[in-house]
Amino acid sequence: MRSLFRCLAERLALPTLFALLACAAAPALAHSSSNSYLSLSQRGSDLVLRTDINLRDVDLIFDLDDNRDGQVSWGETVARIDELKAWMQQGITVRGTSASCELQPLDVMASPHSDGFYLSAEWRLACADPEDVAARRLTLKYSLIFDQDNLHRGLLKVDLPGAQSSAILSPDRPEAALQAGEISGWSVFQRYVVEGIWHIWIGIDHILFLLSLLVLAPLVPSRQRVTSWPAVESFRTSFMDVLAVVTAFTVAHSITLVASIVGWVNPPAAIIESVIALSVILAALNNLLGWFSLKRWRLAFAFGLIHGFGFANVLLDLALPAQQLALALGGFNVGVEIGQLAIVLAFLPVAWLLRHTAFYRWVVVAGGSLAIAVIGSIWLAQRMGF
Repeated sequence: MRSLFRCLAERLALPTLFALLACAAAPALAHSSSNSYLSLSQRGSDLVLRTDINLRDVDLIFDLDDNRDGQVSWGETVARIDELKAWMQQGITVRGTSASCELQPLDVMASPHSDGFYLSAEWRLACADPEDVAARRLTLKYSLIFDQDNLHRGLLKVDLPGAQSSAILSPDRPEAALQAGEISGWSVFQRYVVEGIWHIWIGIDHILFLLSLLVLAPLVPSRQRVTSWPAVESFRTSFMDVLAVVTAFTVAHSITLVASIVGWVNPPAAIIESVIALSVILAALNNLLGWFSLKRWRLAFAFGLIHGFGFANVLLDLALPAQQLALALGGFNVGVEIGQLAIVLAFLPVAWLLRHTAFYRWVVVAGGSLAIAVIGSIWLAQRMGF
C-alpha cells in the first residue's frame, strides 16, 4: 500500500512541480500579477473616486511605448489620455438603488507606487438620487484588467466620515457595496487576513524561496552531493526542520514588516525586490552546492528580514487604517502564515513519501532547485533593469 501511495505521489509530483515552475516562469518572462487601487473619499460636498492603475498593465492593453525603449513615459501616456479615460470609465461603474452615477473627470496624473508608476484618475460621483449618496446606498463594480490577467485584483478603500471599509475586487467578485457605518475591528482583521493569504499565494518569489528551504527537510545532510543524501527515518525530525525554517522566516519578516509600517526604516522598493530575487537564487544554490556551515533556518531568518520589507510595500500601497493599524498588521501577518501553512501541508506529505526515491533527489531537489535558481536569476536581471 505504501508503495502504491509513493507511486501516485511520484506521478503527481512531476506535473505539479512543472506547473508551479511554469507559473513562476510566466511572470518572470512577462509581468507579475498586479493590483489596482481604488479609493472613495469626501471632498467638500462631493464624493470623489480615485483609481490608480499600473502603467505597465495599461501598456499591455494599449501598447503605449511608442519609442520601444521598454519604459512608458508620461508624454506617451498623455498622447492617448482621452482614450484611456474612456477605457477607465467603461470599466468602473458606481450605481445607486435605481440608476448609475456619472463619473465626472476631475484630474489625471502619474503617481509613484512601490512597484512603479501608476495612471491615477479622480472622478466626482454625480448620482441621480441624492438619497443614495446621503445614505451611501451605492455599489461599485470594477472590471479593468481582468480579461488580460485573471489574477489581477482591484483593492478598494472607502474613507468617508463615519464610514470606513475596504474590499478586494476580483473576476469572481467584481462588486462591492459602499455601505454606511464604521467598520468593526473584527472586519478589519478579517479583511487583512484575506490580504495576507492572497499576497503569499500570488507572491511566487516568496513561495519559491520557501520551497527551496523546505525541499531538503526529508533528507539527512552529509558531505556527499545532495543526490546521495539518505532519507530521514523519523517524521518528527523532518517536521522539526520544517518548523524551524518556517518559524525563522515568520519571526524575521514580522520584525521588518512592523519596522517598515511604523516608519522606523524604509529601504527603496527596487533594492528590496532585487534582494528578494537574490534570496531565491541563493536558497536554491544552497540545495545544489551544500553550504552546510549556514543552517537553512538561519538563511530563512536572514532573508526573511528582506521579505518582510516586500510585504510592507504591499501594505503601504493599501493605505492601512491609522486607527486600526495593529489589527490590520496582525491580520495580514496571520494571513501570510495561513498561506505558508497551506503550502507546507501540500508539500511535506508528498516530499515524505518520495524521500527514498532517486526521483525526489534528482528531479525535485536537483532539477527543481536548478530551475528555481534560473528563474530567480531572470527576476534579478529584470529588477536591476537589465
